[in-house]
Amino acid sequence: MQLLRRTARPVVLSMGDPAGIGPEIIASAFQQRPDLGRQVLVAGDVAVLRRALRLSSQRLASQAAPIMLVELNQWSDFAQTPPAGLPLVQACALKQPVALGRVSAEAGLAAADCIRFAAQAALDGRARAVVTAPIHKEALAAAGLEFPGHTEMLQALAAAHQGLAPAALPVRMMLSCPGLRTVLVSIHVSLRQALDAVTQKQVLQTLRITHAHLSRFGPSSARIAVAGLNPHAGEGGLFGREEIDSIGPAIRQAQSEGIDCSGPHAPDTVFMRARQGIFDVVVAMYHDQGLIPVKLLGLEHGVNTTLGLPFVRTSPDHGTAFDLAGSGRASPASLLAAIDAALQAAPD
Repeated sequence: MQLLRRTARPVVLSMGDPAGIGPEIIASAFQQRPDLGRQVLVAGDVAVLRRALRLSSQRLASQAAPIMLVELNQWSDFAQTPPAGLPLVQACALKQPVALGRVSAEAGLAAADCIRFAAQAALDGRARAVVTAPIHKEALAAAGLEFPGHTEMLQALAAAHQGLAPAALPVRMMLSCPGLRTVLVSIHVSLRQALDAVTQKQVLQTLRITHAHLSRFGPSSARIAVAGLNPHAGEGGLFGREEIDSIGPAIRQAQSEGIDCSGPHAPDTVFMRARQGIFDVVVAMYHDQGLIPVKLLGLEHGVNTTLGLPFVRTSPDHGTAFDLAGSGRASPASLLAAIDAALQAAPD
């Protein structure tokens, strides 16, 4: 078989929870875009991806030629592998494929091992970026891992690589879909804790991280809108003082540092204004404030980007969808958007 030269530093794609739709959407993504095999290396389990490819081939029937799984024994083999394949490295130690659609410690541990492999490759400079398929938080907990999600785990791995405590490497989550980007001040905490996190320090740190990321990856002259916390952005203190005591001072400090930001804006209209092109990104005060508009506008093409890491990391903006696992109905659109975002942000 003729060999095809590939990119020297691939994007590494972790397979996600093997009981969810992650492996299936990976298989479907490669079926739809065989060119991905030249730039993307999957960190996963051979048996799990074989099952996913069978499901994908059955769904496609005669619409497309099946993609072949290419098992790599050494990392360096990626640079020269057969064309039209799905290159994979065995990155976890599953004894057999887990049952689809069920939470298990085995699945959680396998997903975590693949994340570690991908992150380490990026930290070592062997990978140009990381894309992560969905994981299940209960499965991580069942495996004894205390991370509530990808973001916190990647933060801890990157900080440890630099000899730092996780708190010394602050990160933020940016969710984007066509027409809207939003960055979150806090992520996977209770609403009560999220309210307590709306401090001048936290908001200012979010603005700095957002500005630094966009200055590097674009748009370089981004206009950042800051959402208020309270209805009507507090209405001059009538509905709460967080805008006066915390959010406003953070905005003014950021402006003095040359960051193009404004607000606090009424949270019930600021996302609409951003979609109209008045702003390039919205800083939201807590998880659901920022994610509801993004998921309403474009879940099927949504991308999650972690800001503040020493490498590019993106993921689809949806979960493991256990109810769809094994059905062949899960769409790879959001995963493809995440892969394209990583390829664009981290050219080889």
